[in-house]
Amino acid sequence: METLIGAALIGVAIVVAALVYGRQRPAAAVAAAVAPPSSGPPPEDAELARRAAELERSAVRTAALEAALDRRGADLDRREAELERRDQHLRAHSTEIEQLRAQREQSLERIAGLSAGQAKQALLKDVEDDARHDAVRVLRQVEEETKRDAERRVRSILSVAMQRLAASHAAETTVSVVQLPSDDMKGRIIGREGRNIRALENLTGVDFIIDDTPNAVVLSAFDGVRREVARMTLEKLLQDGRIHPARIEETYYQAKSELESHMLEAGEEAVFEAGVQGLDPELVKILGRLKFRTSYGQNVLAHSVECAHLAALMASELGASTKTARRAALLHDIGKAVSHEVEGPHALVGGDLARRHGEAEAVAHAMEAHHNEVEPQTVEAVIVQAADALSGARPGARGESLEQYVKRLRDLEKLATRHDGVDKVYAMQAGREIRVIVEPGAISDDKAIALSHKIAREIEQELEYPGQIKVTVIRESRAVDYAK
Repeated sequence: METLIGAALIGVAIVVAALVYGRQRPAAAVAAAVAPPSSGPPPEDAELARRAAELERSAVRTAALEAALDRRGADLDRREAELERRDQHLRAHSTEIEQLRAQREQSLERIAGLSAGQAKQALLKDVEDDARHDAVRVLRQVEEETKRDAERRVRSILSVAMQRLAASHAAETTVSVVQLPSDDMKGRIIGREGRNIRALENLTGVDFIIDDTPNAVVLSAFDGVRREVARMTLEKLLQDGRIHPARIEETYYQAKSELESHMLEAGEEAVFEAGVQGLDPELVKILGRLKFRTSYGQNVLAHSVECAHLAALMASELGASTKTARRAALLHDIGKAVSHEVEGPHALVGGDLARRHGEAEAVAHAMEAHHNEVEPQTVEAVIVQAADALSGARPGARGESLEQYVKRLRDLEKLATRHDGVDKVYAMQAGREIRVIVEPGAISDDKAIALSHKIAREIEQELEYPGQIKVTVIRESRAVDYAK
């Protein structure tokens, strides 16, 4: 486009020069006729001739450029036509390919007897099954390797910890028995129209059971502190010999005051036995209250002292802080002594109590994490968890009522039975192991492994139990025939 504009300007310049040249030519002729002849043309004519020659050459170049542009335009038009022809040819080929593809899919559907959607679903299912199989195979390999490496180390640590610790187990119940010098004292305890026994029960909050048991009175209560106060009150009354409502009230407050000092002594003994120093006196006093608390029949204070020893032994084997593990294990259940006064799980209550009385954050965190209310972040927290489970799982350490025992077994079997493909479920070893027998046609070997993991995770989330529960999934095929 710029070339065409330049050529047009050159043409205009040629026309203007021709007009100027034409006007000056007559004047030059007249001057030539008058002037004498000379040897060469005038300077003005030479300049005009030179300019005319240049314009002529420019016009020739412009014409050549125009011709080249015309040729290039024709070439572009030819290429555009060629591209259009090729595009039409490609569109035709694409249409033909789509038709062939549709015909092939129809032929495959006719041969296979499946639609494209059904074949896709079947393929996806096969891929999913293969992926599940590979995942279970990898899971089995990882689990076997982890078990081989971990069991050897764990057995060594736990065996060392258990061999070095020999702790007694206090199997306390919800009743206490007070021996009487004679059965005549039963009438004096009851009092005229039962006023003495009513005063005792109202003050202590404990049931006094006076039956045909010779020379004995049974005190029944779930609160160990109240039961101990009632026992001390009754023993003091028997020693004094004066039993009436006023004396009962006076003796009750005296026994309650003495029990506070007993709890402080019990806490100090526990701290000394556990080897913990520098504990706040208020924490020592609260710790002593655990002497009158039980968990599954296991004395909580004795359990805490045992956990402190176990945690210290395991921490020394693992290279962790024995001081932190020992303190956290001793105090891990202290929230049970104040759980009726402060709302929340005893682990979190204990952690807050430890912080308020100057314990380190590592100790408070290990206390809070021993039941997974808080995710364990330190090695000491995991050690406290292991010590708590080990102390509760030792044979004879804990007991439970028949109703709780039966309910736990029933819940275990019900939880495993609700899965598809399960044939029979048996809870064994007092609920420490559950065996699940599956239908071999419905559950494959890989699915059996996945089922055991799934049942174990559901037990952890839905049930409460001491120690650990082993989940065994059994799959077997039997061929039976009869000779007649």
